[in-house]
Amino acid sequence: MSDTQTNETIGLRMSRQLPASPEAVFDAYTDAEKQKIWFSILDEEPGIVEIEVDLRVGGTQKAVWGPDRDTLFTEVQTFLEIDRPHRLVTESTGSDPSGQEMTTHVEVTFEPVDGGTLMTVVQTGFPTPEIRDFFETEAWNGAFDRIEAYLTRV
Repeated sequence: MSDTQTNETIGLRMSRQLPASPEAVFDAYTDAEKQKIWFSILDEEPGIVEIEVDLRVGGTQKAVWGPDRDTLFTEVQTFLEIDRPHRLVTESTGSDPSGQEMTTHVEVTFEPVDGGTLMTVVQTGFPTPEIRDFFETEAWNGAFDRIEAYLTRV
């Protein structure tokens, strides 16, 4: 990392057009019961998915998931801004099964486009470009794929 580069500058921006209204996409993304379905909708073997949501500014969402009790990921998001169904801003602290922890800033917008919704994620504060790249290629693409599968099945 250069002297002028800070964690706040290591970020990503991704978008996906989804086949539902902004209200439906926002609710799928923020409702605990809907998340429990889409978190594992594409898995061949059911794993562990536990989610609690207190959807209010200052409230939190806690998600715990993984293939088994020994391999769990945890993410706690604190809601900073909520403008249903347009925008959601959180501070996200996640940890992997080894206990390594990371906190990032996440802004998600939901824009009506051609009968569906353009969901855009801007996430900043990654500690390294490699971790950012993993989130860009694996984590967010996987989340978009799962949300899209959920929305097309309901």
